[in-house]
Amino acid sequence: MGYAHDRNRALWRISRNMLSVALLCSVLNAFVTAGPATTKTTERNILFVNNYSSRIELYWVHPDTREGFLMSNPDIMSGADFNLNSFIGHEFEVREKPSIRTGVCKSEDQTCRNHFLKVSENNDQVATVGADFDVEFLDDKIRSKMEANSLVGGCQEKAKIRLQRAGTNAMEIQNSLDFMAACVEGEVAETLSKATEEINFQAKIRTNMATFMENYTCFDNDLNTTEPLRTEPWRGARDRRYREVQALLDRPASKIMFVKNFISQQECDAMDDAAKKNLHKASVADGKGGSEFSENRKAMQAGITVDWDKEQSGDHIAILSRRVYDFTNHILDLDIKENGQEDLMSIQYFGRGLNDTKPDRYTPHCDGDCTGIPHKSGTRMATMVMYCTIPEVGGHTNFRNAGVHVNPTSGGAVFFSYIDPNTKITDKGFTEHSGCPVLKGEKKIVTQWIRLGVDDDNPWDSFNSLGIKKGNEGE
Repeated sequence: MGYAHDRNRALWRISRNMLSVALLCSVLNAFVTAGPATTKTTERNILFVNNYSSRIELYWVHPDTREGFLMSNPDIMSGADFNLNSFIGHEFEVREKPSIRTGVCKSEDQTCRNHFLKVSENNDQVATVGADFDVEFLDDKIRSKMEANSLVGGCQEKAKIRLQRAGTNAMEIQNSLDFMAACVEGEVAETLSKATEEINFQAKIRTNMATFMENYTCFDNDLNTTEPLRTEPWRGARDRRYREVQALLDRPASKIMFVKNFISQQECDAMDDAAKKNLHKASVADGKGGSEFSENRKAMQAGITVDWDKEQSGDHIAILSRRVYDFTNHILDLDIKENGQEDLMSIQYFGRGLNDTKPDRYTPHCDGDCTGIPHKSGTRMATMVMYCTIPEVGGHTNFRNAGVHVNPTSGGAVFFSYIDPNTKITDKGFTEHSGCPVLKGEKKIVTQWIRLGVDDDNPWDSFNSLGIKKGNEGE
């Protein structure tokens, strides 16, 4: 019995893995044939909850053949749930299983029932099989609508009673309508107030915990990069090479992606050579529109202006810079151009031993606005950090508020954006990050800060560090 059970489970794993491979192949095929992928992933998580009094099983339905592929093995027992990663538009069939004791199903005619449902484009999807084998499907948009209807419904009932009492009295009728409007406004305000209070409370806990975790994550040199939410291919528009992209955080205004093999050794060497004669002590914004030196940032840096006239002749620096903008547009779809953007920056940290009390590092900071305010035109909204030389000890990149840690690899790059491309609202602190102390060896990175709202007539250096156009500071 044990052998047969193990064998069946092994066969199920193989069949599910084969299905996963088939799904992956279909996604890759669509990616290749359809050109550049959309900026929004089609992957969705869906939870199946069995509140029915008997077992159920779940099948993925092939869109062409309508053949069902079993996804749940063993069966989903009464009171249990089953979590599944799927994609928008995928269809599933929920089937009732016959009773182990009687061998028949519980419908009146003893036939086994089934239900079909499709994965929506929304989030937080839950399919619940009820007591009568009815399937309720909810996602975040449906829940929001139900909550809104609930708020209005209570006020509507109260207003209806007032209208009945009002009869034909025009003044009382108007008072009843005014009451309903005030009731809805009050209920909504109270609901929003409670939600805001809860969000602020959780944000405070998250921030406090992040402060305590910062030192631990930075000094645990064996800590691996955070497990990705998903992994997907990206094909460079110029070199046509596929690169693996790991999504570490994916929120509308806060995205963190790690891209393998983004920068080549030749490109690193070209940047290093160009930086040698211009290396100087790195500075930080002083909060008044200018910059200053600070112990919070200990590093050497040099800005490298891209010679775009050499791009077609194969200049490594121009080709690298173009790749940065191509990837940014792939993720954010904002049609970012190179005109008016900041120079590429070569940044170098040097380790002076494990006992160094003031090592080269960059303490937690945001590269742009990260307080949830509307983006100010001309300011930064995304960053690409490319790793050329990895130190022996230290030098990781840590996003403490997001719980994301990057243990870099040579040639890799971390991209993070701090703007919602649709609403232009900025991140709320999830992309605050630090360059952990470099204790042994060298860390050499190439950084590109990417701005929205700059061009040839409004270049990046026409704005001060507060995002105000120079010459308009007193307005």
